[in-house]
Amino acid sequence: MTRSGDNDGVPRSERPVTVARRLGGAFGLVIFLLVVVGAGSLFTAWYQDRTVVDLTQHVGPLQNANVQLRTTLGDTQRSLRNYLLVGNPAELRSYRQQRAALPGQFREARRYDVPDTEHLLDLQEQQADRYLRQAAPGERLRPGSPQALDLAGRLGTSFWVFRRTNGDLDDRLLDELAVLRNRTRSTVRVTAAATGGLVAATVVLALVAAVRTTRWLTHPLERVRATLARLTAGQHDARAPVSRPAEIRDLAHSVNALADEGDRLRGLEAERARLAGVARDAGRRVRSHLEAGAVLREGVSALGPGMRAEHVLLLLAENDTEDVPVVQGWSAEHGFVPEEEVRRLPRVPHDAIPPSTGSGATFRIDDVRPYLAEQRPVPGAPGIYGTDGFPAEVRGAMAELGARSVAVSPFRSGSDVTGCLILLRSGPDAGWDDVEIDTLESVATDLGRALQHARLYAQEGRLVEELRALDKAKSDFLSTVSHELRTPLTSIAGYVELLLDEDTGELAEPQRRALDVVERNTVRLRTMIEDLLTLSRIEAGTYRGIKQVVDVCGIVEAVTDAMRPQAQDKDVELRSACALEPLTANADPDQLDRMLMNLMSNAVKFTPRGGTVTVRAVRTGPDVDLIVQDTGIGIPESEQKHLFTRFFRASNASGLAVPGTGLGLTIVRTIVVNHGGDLSIDSREGEGTTVTVRLPLAAEEHEREAAVQER
Repeated sequence: MTRSGDNDGVPRSERPVTVARRLGGAFGLVIFLLVVVGAGSLFTAWYQDRTVVDLTQHVGPLQNANVQLRTTLGDTQRSLRNYLLVGNPAELRSYRQQRAALPGQFREARRYDVPDTEHLLDLQEQQADRYLRQAAPGERLRPGSPQALDLAGRLGTSFWVFRRTNGDLDDRLLDELAVLRNRTRSTVRVTAAATGGLVAATVVLALVAAVRTTRWLTHPLERVRATLARLTAGQHDARAPVSRPAEIRDLAHSVNALADEGDRLRGLEAERARLAGVARDAGRRVRSHLEAGAVLREGVSALGPGMRAEHVLLLLAENDTEDVPVVQGWSAEHGFVPEEEVRRLPRVPHDAIPPSTGSGATFRIDDVRPYLAEQRPVPGAPGIYGTDGFPAEVRGAMAELGARSVAVSPFRSGSDVTGCLILLRSGPDAGWDDVEIDTLESVATDLGRALQHARLYAQEGRLVEELRALDKAKSDFLSTVSHELRTPLTSIAGYVELLLDEDTGELAEPQRRALDVVERNTVRLRTMIEDLLTLSRIEAGTYRGIKQVVDVCGIVEAVTDAMRPQAQDKDVELRSACALEPLTANADPDQLDRMLMNLMSNAVKFTPRGGTVTVRAVRTGPDVDLIVQDTGIGIPESEQKHLFTRFFRASNASGLAVPGTGLGLTIVRTIVVNHGGDLSIDSREGEGTTVTVRLPLAAEEHEREAAVQER
């Protein structure tokens, strides 16, 4: 009985060969041949290495040692012969050195093992020993004597006998070298032939396997590749045909499964992107309004179509009532629900609204019909709905609206949950997925924030109106009080002046001092009143002045002269400097005089005895700089940002009980702004203050006006 192979019922005997089996067999044979080639190559390399070792470590060194023996004995023969002929002692010493070196050289030559060379080395050593014994008497003979000449002749014969044996060893070593070379050449030839044959067989086998496998795989793979190319090009409906071999069939199944999954994911992503757009659009629409009613309308009108709901209801708590009414309604069929219909919808208990907001706060029911047919607890529902179920009026309203699925998402306006969004669907596929719930919660969160902002904006508007009314009442009060104070103050100043006049009678010194005090305080009070009136005009927008060409240096000198008595009373040195060139500005002279008077009065007032106040007028490009510098108490760095706040006084000035209203710099800045200038203050506590006022020169101002008219 034949067993079936695959799930398609094909018997194992009829099952086609898989790609793995076919490629495995072909590559296995190729690998075997490659292993044989590699083994042959390794054997050849080993054999050649043996030959190289014989050449470099035996034959070659022995050949060199043999040459060294011939050279050393030849030097011995030459040195002794020269000594016997001419009697040179240096030749005798050379002879003895060469003779002493011969035993070590013979030992060195015997270290190298070369076949058929040992007897030649023995013979050479015997001949060399015979030569040395024959030459030994030569050291005692008189050079040039007949005996010496005879010995020299006999020694030459013995040396040539040694040299002949030495040459025989050279010939033997040359033969051995030739044998090794021939063996290497033969090995290389045989190995190259074998390797070439194996490589050729491997190439042929690989070509055959490649051709057969290519024919077997090309068409199915080409169909799969074409399908992938179509999918890559955006043809998402393309599918690969399923065919053999088994691996390509499985590959086609996988490609088709991936294409199906891609379609599903693209659908989910498109829906996610659509819902994200719905959330963004709803958030933008509710944030674009600052009126609570408009915020609620925009929220439900954006959410209904985007969430594909048949009905959207918005519930909002009013004051501290226990029941939460429906305040806004929308339907897919009619749009906004009329207000009278909204009022007829049943209220919801406050505890039936989910208690939290944000992710996971939404309560949903995919099929609410069983809970509308009869009153029974709704699993997971908040408040009374979870314990007793929907009341009869709620069930009736939901049934009338055709509700099939419900989603309830709370929102907060401030710190407490104040309402919720209820979405109803009626279709057969009415369930809610997680992406839709996330979108609903996001819109609910934006709606709560926008509603809170609208309420805060309305509250802020009411506060602004109250503050404006309060500020106007304050300004009116200051203006009225200032005007009312001027009349009695004028009378006081007039009568003080009359009393100080000698025509009214002579005054005692204590009386005169008392009147001086009254006069000084009258001046202070008048200055304070003038500051308050100026401040009132500034706030009313009527403090403008009449501009004309003004000599800046003249005003500087006039103000300096006016302030000099006050500076002398405080023992403060007053300096002034003005540029030699004319400095004119297009300004109101009274305002400019008041500005400099305030700055210099402050400088003198806050400079201790022995200090210095300097006022300078210099030209800086197209502008004129008025610089008032003192060595006074300075201003704490942390308080300098409040310098132009009305009625502000620095802490060190208050601590020293220096009188003042805190309005001087406010008035100065207003005057500078009216003249198109710039004001900067550089002050360090305990070191002094420098105030720089920059105003445009009159000539430059005229040139700029002319340039503007030409344009």
